[in-house]
Amino acid sequence: MTDLPLWMWILSAGVLGLLVGSFLNVVILRLPARLEAEWRADAIAILEREEEPPAAPPPGIVFEPSHCPKCKHRLAFYDNIPVFGWLMLRGRCRYCREPISAQYPLVELVTGLCSAAIVWRFGAGWPALAGLAFTWALIALSGIDLRTQLLPDQIVYPLLWLGLLLSLAPFLVQPGPAILAAAIGYLSLWSVYWGFKLLTGKEGMGHGDFKLLAALGAWMGLGCLLPVVLLSSLIGAIVGGTLMALKRHDRDVPMPFGPFIAAAGWVWFVAGDQLWAAYAHLTGLH
Repeated sequence: MTDLPLWMWILSAGVLGLLVGSFLNVVILRLPARLEAEWRADAIAILEREEEPPAAPPPGIVFEPSHCPKCKHRLAFYDNIPVFGWLMLRGRCRYCREPISAQYPLVELVTGLCSAAIVWRFGAGWPALAGLAFTWALIALSGIDLRTQLLPDQIVYPLLWLGLLLSLAPFLVQPGPAILAAAIGYLSLWSVYWGFKLLTGKEGMGHGDFKLLAALGAWMGLGCLLPVVLLSSLIGAIVGGTLMALKRHDRDVPMPFGPFIAAAGWVWFVAGDQLWAAYAHLTGLH
């Protein structure tokens, strides 16, 4: 694109990622509340029921200024500096001294590091822009799923369609394999869901997990599906086992699977070729 060295693009992507991470925190916290309010209003309209005066609508995602969730005081711009704002405040609101969740700097830091890794992997060009959109969507979905056990269609479907549209370029995969992988990705987890439900009477995962794997298939093709499922299962087993061993998670409490699918998908997106080459070398496959 320009004569700038790659390291400057990587650094710029990291800084941009920190800023985007601050916005993703807003999406993670506010989108589920807005969706819930919309669902409640739709249900009341469908049932034609009278309701007591509604509460104030949840804050908007783009135009509503940031504020303390506890005292509602509007935050100054320097309190919103990614990562450093939280550190300077020592994790507490400047006005009411209520603790501020570590989610804020963590999401910002992860987004910054992952954004830098995307430019390191794809260089300074349109593939990196696509990779950044892919990364940011997965981080937002993971955060929302961890908090609410929801994978909103408002993010999953655009991710799926963008992957299919990019196959026309093509980016990583041709249109035919992208469509086939999206269908197989969806149907594979859909089959597991219904098999588990018929055997146990319980729901082992949400419908959003099917759609998310379909979106990953649209981006990366058939070759990603089995590795992503295996990697996500491994990550989930390690995290779940560790939390239960530390007695921070009960066996009967459901654990969202979406963040593990997203993490495995992102790892394969960035380093799938290298991981497959390493596996082939270790096992003697050629």
